[in-house]
Amino acid sequence: MNRDTKSIMSDSNEPIVRFINVQKSYDGEVLVVKNLNLDIARGEFLTMLGPSGSGKTTCLMMLAGFEPATHGEITLNGRPINNVPPYKRGIGMVFQNYALFPHMSVAENLAFPLEVRGMGKAEIESRIGKALDMVRLPEMAGRRPGQLSGGQQQRVAVARALVFDPDLVLMDEPLGALDKNLREEMQYEIKHIHESLGVSVVYVTHDQSEALTMSNRIAVFNDGVVQQLSTPADLYERPLNAFVAQFIGENNRLMGTVKDVKDSSCTVEVDGGAVVTALPVNVGGSGERTTLSLRPERVTINPPEGSVANVFEGTVEELIYLGDHIRTRVNVCGHDDFIVKVPNASEHAALVEHAKVKVGWDLKDCRALDA
Repeated sequence: MNRDTKSIMSDSNEPIVRFINVQKSYDGEVLVVKNLNLDIARGEFLTMLGPSGSGKTTCLMMLAGFEPATHGEITLNGRPINNVPPYKRGIGMVFQNYALFPHMSVAENLAFPLEVRGMGKAEIESRIGKALDMVRLPEMAGRRPGQLSGGQQQRVAVARALVFDPDLVLMDEPLGALDKNLREEMQYEIKHIHESLGVSVVYVTHDQSEALTMSNRIAVFNDGVVQQLSTPADLYERPLNAFVAQFIGENNRLMGTVKDVKDSSCTVEVDGGAVVTALPVNVGGSGERTTLSLRPERVTINPPEGSVANVFEGTVEELIYLGDHIRTRVNVCGHDDFIVKVPNASEHAALVEHAKVKVGWDLKDCRALDA
């Protein structure tokens, strides 16, 4: 059955995957996943992102069928799958360690899931050829995994997960064993394959840059709970709490006490004495503690007078050249680890250490979050 036929048979508006009040405990006491309610849209690339122990991999393993849910229901294409064994779920899997059969050739590895499904020889050969073309390895069919590089093995693993035309592919830290350059190349490779096939992908990683690069939406996990489910741009630009702000991208974090709150602004006395105006996102009333979140690239050195709401005196402590920008550490507002990313092409690229500067940022770029 081709993907077009399957799409007609299923309601395109219905989520391909639905977690309904799902919980998971290994010891009957501590919940690793706490009451998860999550819909995954058909054809989307959803990443489960979070630190080790946050529950993201456990969710993937429950969806794959390798771990049972302690409570709640998981559906695939509208059907409950809690009691369906993994091999009957029709889900493609890609693991960090590739999980290829070392005694089989690449073609034999790709043929295996097709033979299990009873496909004929001609169909199997056709699908193997298309899959290897898709991952740009048509000449590797006769080689064994041990004769391939890490990146080539991972491409074969992706091809094997897609060769039987699944509705859903799960990927568990698939690029973790690759070096930086190859990892970045494979990120774009997998993203383009997803876009060309329209297959639904659930991807697990602890690498936030990987998640931002590849995903339609990201579910940020911490302590068994989804802290925020948003597009990459929303997560980065509009974090809803201090954990998400700190976990996604580089972030200046200033602790302080709320002095006054209005609809579109609040004033905060930062630990160290400075008073900052910020956007109230997740704050209590006057006297409550808060965390200010501010991206380094949204801060300006020596801003034009009147151009931004917050301007403070500071001292340049350290300059690190990173090619496209200068990572500038400044002592400001009583903090000596405040980071500013200064574009290399700007007039401030000639900054020197120990220079006295003014540091400024706009109200809308400074988010007041939970303490």
